[in-house]
Amino acid sequence: MTSKVLDTFLNENITDLKKRGLYNEIDSVQGANGAMITIDGKKSINLSSNNYLGLTTDDRLKKVAKDAIDSYGVGAGAVRTINGTLDIHIDLEKKLAAFKGTEAAISYQSGFNCNMAAISAVMDKNDAILSDELNHASIIDGCRLSKAKIIRVNHSDMDDLRQKAKEAVESGQYNKVMVITDGVFSMDGDVAKLPEIVDIAEEFDLITYVDDAHGSGVLGKGAGTVKHFGLQDKVDMQMGTLSKAIGVIGGYVAGKENLIDWLKVRSRPFLFSTAVSPADAISSTKAIELLMESTDLNEKLWKNSNYLKEGLKELGFDIGNSETPITPVIIGDEKETQKFSKRLYEEGVYAKAIVFPTVPRGTGRVRNMPTAEHTKGMLDEAIASYEKIGKEMGFI
Repeated sequence: MTSKVLDTFLNENITDLKKRGLYNEIDSVQGANGAMITIDGKKSINLSSNNYLGLTTDDRLKKVAKDAIDSYGVGAGAVRTINGTLDIHIDLEKKLAAFKGTEAAISYQSGFNCNMAAISAVMDKNDAILSDELNHASIIDGCRLSKAKIIRVNHSDMDDLRQKAKEAVESGQYNKVMVITDGVFSMDGDVAKLPEIVDIAEEFDLITYVDDAHGSGVLGKGAGTVKHFGLQDKVDMQMGTLSKAIGVIGGYVAGKENLIDWLKVRSRPFLFSTAVSPADAISSTKAIELLMESTDLNEKLWKNSNYLKEGLKELGFDIGNSETPITPVIIGDEKETQKFSKRLYEEGVYAKAIVFPTVPRGTGRVRNMPTAEHTKGMLDEAIASYEKIGKEMGFI
């Protein structure tokens, strides 16, 4: 017999989410997650993928992944600290360090894992973390896991950061104080004010941590937000993911050699979870090599991004203050946002509705993610659909 209390709790709350337009329906994609996708047999222009550079379906990555399976098998076979560290994991980490301009790097099973692992390995109950209020959920969870005092900072408000850093350090309550921020904020597409953050960190001797999941492969000609500002020698911990612009799966932290040594002996996902598969490791390395050799894909991404942004702005949509390819069309009401997204899908454009709790209530938006793989024709079709539905629903 299963719990009636649990059934009641689940049914009541799922029903409530559906009524308020907050229930997220999960779609199943048939085939590759490229510029065009197929859902329930229907082909659509895909504007919801994090596959910024189109590398998920790149033939060069597929070839090395297939070769790795033949040579190494389908799994690593153990955790990294026993005998799950393959030579290709070491190659990946060396390439990551070179890519990010640091002494060393450590790879993990996912970007979310990185933040859970690295923050809690460095910070504890005797410390404090200054965290931007719009930081990613994985940062929030990593901070909670550390048991450090979490001090919420107004979004990109440098006066608030300086004041709270001063109070935390001068209070004498904490052994260490960290400032942590997304490099690129995933819902609005704005970029952290890293030069100012670093200045404040140096003034108060703060540990600096940048989550560059949406910046790597995008900013700094592909090398990320920290490289974009030329701050590789000023940021203590650079976290990134291998599942967005890199096109594969996994995550990493880059920094000084002693930091990476510490994470290898104290970060729990590294110690207790099997390493990423050989195919994932070697295809990630190949992707990074491609980005280091050429900026062609990065330039195409930005060309497509600017084209889509201008088209939507000219129609009169509110696209916020995005400084990156992330292009939100802000609707506001959650039900209207869900309806708008569904109408886009009916017109052949897949752009997912983003509502609370991912974004604050009343700020629902359809988030568009143009990639290097999109053609001008695809983007023109998407803009035409936005115009049709925007007029139909009275938004433009």
